[in-house]
This record gives sequence, C-alpha cells and structure tokens, in this order.
Amino acid sequence: MKGFEIRRFAAESRPVIHELDRDFAGAEVELHVDLRGYHGRVLKEGDKAPDFSLETQDGKRASLRDLAPAGKTLVLFFYPKDSTPGCTREAQAFTASRKAIEKAGGVIAGISRDSVKSHNSFRDKFKLDVTLLSDPERKAHEAYGAWGEKTMYGKKVLGAIRSTFLVKDGKVVRVFPNVKVDGHADQVLAALSGESAPAAKKATPKKAAATKAAPKKAAAKPAAKKAAAAKPAKKVAAKKPATTKKKAGGKRA
Repeated sequence: MKGFEIRRFAAESRPVIHELDRDFAGAEVELHVDLRGYHGRVLKEGDKAPDFSLETQDGKRASLRDLAPAGKTLVLFFYPKDSTPGCTREAQAFTASRKAIEKAGGVIAGISRDSVKSHNSFRDKFKLDVTLLSDPERKAHEAYGAWGEKTMYGKKVLGAIRSTFLVKDGKVVRVFPNVKVDGHADQVLAALSGESAPAAKKATPKKAAATKAAPKKAAAKPAAKKAAAAKPAKKVAAKKPATTKKKAGGKRA
C-alpha cells in the first residue's frame, strides 16, 4: 500500500517528461525506490530563484551572485550527463553562442550531477567555453524542478529533466521546460534579445522550397516524351511526298 501511495504522489506532483534522444547512461537514472527529496515543484516565471553554492569545473565554489552580477541574466541549463550525445551538442551550441549571448546581457552556466573531474574531462575533450557546475546531491536540481519522473524507452524513471532557466536580479524571468537540444541555444538568444520567434523556425521554408522543386522535374519528363513522339511523325510525312514524285516522273519518261 505504501508503494502505491509513493508512486501516486510522484505522478501527481512532478512532470512526466519523455526524453527520447538516447542521452542517458545507467548511472544517471534512479528508480522509484529512492524518493528522497522528491517534493519540490517546477519554478515558474516571476518566482524567486533559489540560491546555491556549487563547485565549478575549476574546483571553485560559485553562487547565483558570483555567476551573474546585478543587471546580468544567468542562463542556467540543467542537463543529464557529461559527454553524452545530446548533452554534448547542447554544451557545444552554448559555447558557439556564448559571445552573442553575453552581448545580449547573458551569462551561461550548466549544471549536472557529474563530478568536477568529469566536468574537466568534458570541457577539455569538446573544447567547451561555458561554466559547468557540479551538483552530485542534486539539491539545485530539486530546487529548480529539474529532477523528476520521466518516461525513457517506455518506462517511468527518475532522473534529471533537461531544462533551462533565465535568472535576473534573483528572479526567474523565463523557463524552458523539457528542452529539445537542437536550436535551443538560438531560442535562448532570441529570448535575451527580445525577439518573438526563435531562429530554429527558419528551417521550415527550405523544406517547402524543396517540395515545390519536385513537381517541376516531373513536369519536364512528359514534355520530353511529347517532343520525342512528334519527331517520327514529321519524318514519315516528309518521305511520302518524295516517293510519289519519283513514280510520277517514271511514267512520263
């Protein structure tokens, strides 16, 4: 009976996130048996941002104020695991967009449960240029609602929920829950710049143009067939008058 109540509590108080980009290693997933600290809620825009003190990849401790001074917007992205495909693409995208994001008033920091040593290896291997914070006890994850129940390969598990929070002057000003990796850095940059539409939507017109080009090729083939069919008709018509003239000339002789 207790087990049923625990599962019901988990399902009702936490989001079920479908994370299907195959970014997970066995070490980052915990089953329903361990529900310690499973009581937080997902932060919303306007909420006070929970402070923390976590180690960076350099072994130094950093808080909200240390990462983003007054007037700056902290781009705090939670990700499941160092060196996994989706997490690597996300960190590389933020690295590529770092200068543009900083120009728009943002400061980037990523958080996972990996160790400082793992962060160092992750940064050096993929040449990352963003701050990485270690949260092995997942206190920051739970405080921001970046830890909860999700469906992975058809099974419900507990794990890190990929999400991003924009924090300015101690308050959450924007939340990106259930983040999709590709195009996410562009969405964050658009939000900081005050743009209404993210850059990721620009890919849709290209697909439409490609579909329009296909009918043109199909239309060209029937035209070529008509031209090929018309040529034999002209040759036959030209031969018939030539044969009749020769026969007529023979009779006169």
